[in-house]
Amino acid sequence: MRVFLRALTIAALALMGGPEIAAEPANPLSCGRQPFEGAGFVICTIDLQTARLRLFWQGPDGRPYRTFANVAMAVSNDGKSLTFAMNAGMYTDDFSPMGLYIEDGEERRPVNTAGIRQEAGLVPNFYKKPNGVFFLDAKGAGILPTQAFLQRRNKVRFATQSGPMLVIDGKLHPAFIPGSTDRRRRSGVGVCEDGTLRFAISDDPVNFHDFARLFRDELNCPDALFLDGGRGAGIYVPALGMKDWSGHGGYGPIVGLIE
Repeated sequence: MRVFLRALTIAALALMGGPEIAAEPANPLSCGRQPFEGAGFVICTIDLQTARLRLFWQGPDGRPYRTFANVAMAVSNDGKSLTFAMNAGMYTDDFSPMGLYIEDGEERRPVNTAGIRQEAGLVPNFYKKPNGVFFLDAKGAGILPTQAFLQRRNKVRFATQSGPMLVIDGKLHPAFIPGSTDRRRRSGVGVCEDGTLRFAISDDPVNFHDFARLFRDELNCPDALFLDGGRGAGIYVPALGMKDWSGHGGYGPIVGLIE
């Protein structure tokens, strides 16, 4: 009876122009498991209208954070919580970004336009052209092939270079082979048709072709970028009990959501 009376009271207040009931704030993060073509994936959707998404690499002491736990601790020391994180691109042995890295508008590492002349199957992933740049600017998020990114003039707040591109304006990277036996855990990010940003990591080993099709055909992302694979792929979502560790002794750049 009390619930019924409360409902009547709320309805009456609404009709009388009484005080409005405050709406629940939108959740900037939505993560869940999703199958595709026989493999399992964790998909995280970020609402950039309400999310505080940024990149992390080095702490105040100049040392790379290396682990999601270290980033979470640094965020906690500022009175916030790290609710999502993922490896954000490839890195060298000292955990430095392999290519362009911009943090808080400052270019900390220059763009890498080098190429490697080898048989297609022997070219390291970063150098499978086109590679690309994931960036955050005043308008939201974007993903562009590296050369296209260099031609834009707008300032970005955060950027990380990785490769290869997975999906380029609705088309799969030309180097990907259907049915390839090169299968491993992979992570990536896509900017999708509805303007949302989606991160994905596979639970099962997948090849590049199938991983790219996940973004294009299942998540409706016309542009997507590979972040890393194998032991270098990782995700942090405490709500799902996921707190990965890098098999390389740490990560380089990390993308994280602060709440």
